[in-house]
Amino acid sequence: MSSTTLWTVITLSFGLLIPLNSLAQNSRPLELSGIWSNASRTSLTRPRGTELVVSAEKAQEIVSGLAIAGISQENIENGPAIDPETGAPPAGAQDFGLRGYNLFWTDPGSTLARVRGEYRTSFIIDPPTGNIPFLESPKYNLNRAQFGARYLTGVADASGPEAIPIAERCLIGFGNTAGPGMMGTLYNSSYQFVQTDDYLMIMVEMVHDARIIPLFHNSEIAKSSHRPSELNQWLGDSVGWFEGDTLVIETKHINQLQMSQSSIPISPDGKITERFTRPSEDEIVYKFTVDDSNLYSQPWTSELSFYPLEGRIYEYACHEGNYSMPGILAGARRIEREQASH
Repeated sequence: MSSTTLWTVITLSFGLLIPLNSLAQNSRPLELSGIWSNASRTSLTRPRGTELVVSAEKAQEIVSGLAIAGISQENIENGPAIDPETGAPPAGAQDFGLRGYNLFWTDPGSTLARVRGEYRTSFIIDPPTGNIPFLESPKYNLNRAQFGARYLTGVADASGPEAIPIAERCLIGFGNTAGPGMMGTLYNSSYQFVQTDDYLMIMVEMVHDARIIPLFHNSEIAKSSHRPSELNQWLGDSVGWFEGDTLVIETKHINQLQMSQSSIPISPDGKITERFTRPSEDEIVYKFTVDDSNLYSQPWTSELSFYPLEGRIYEYACHEGNYSMPGILAGARRIEREQASH
């Protein structure tokens, strides 16, 4: 039995997604392996009236006035406004959900995003306005949950574990750090890429999310190799192929709970296409296009870069084993009993 036949039997017997049209016989046109970071102070959308590309001096001026986790630089420098004599601040208050961070842990980057030497004020490059082209009347309801400010904790109703945001439950990283549509966030914006002839593995520092993406000989074979839509998994179903020296990854069937709490929402019919190029040894240019006519008036595209890091990625513990969950739920049940007794 030939090796190709053997792999085909394994695939049919166990349902494994194995690239049968391997690149093993060819040299890889693009090598991404390494440890990288996409940390920056740039956000997905652009402030109104701001140019996409600014000078280094303007970039530094913009960064100096940016808040961290919604707290202004002046507020940070004044120190925590928590009085130990007054007890804990109310759930959802700024002191409770933001000032509780030990800010020396934060590492959102010290500059705006830099792409091919240009400082960018938004990741979105198309539409030219730098804003997401939402439909006024979307054709699909994602049942998006609103949990207040991005980094606030304690704002869910705690009626059960599913009522608490998935990032607070440490199921996947927050801020779309693992994508698809990978963006840096408040801290831990490091990635390890491991590329073989048949796969690209992207391991994300935050929550150790891992994407294992099979690589195919061409787009036709890749697109025909998507898993069934019923397999609605975290981070979606990704397949990849090369177009010249660009690696293209198409992702569909992203878990809708993830999408309802994402800054890049997608309906079940939508897809995200990522493109990786490497203009130099110390830069990966990363572009992703969101295509979903149920939610957007047009496809829209973002672009940012990854830069190499020395060293290694260490454990990201989050709240290990969700040990805080019993306390959250038990506290909520106690409040309910106390309210019922009055």
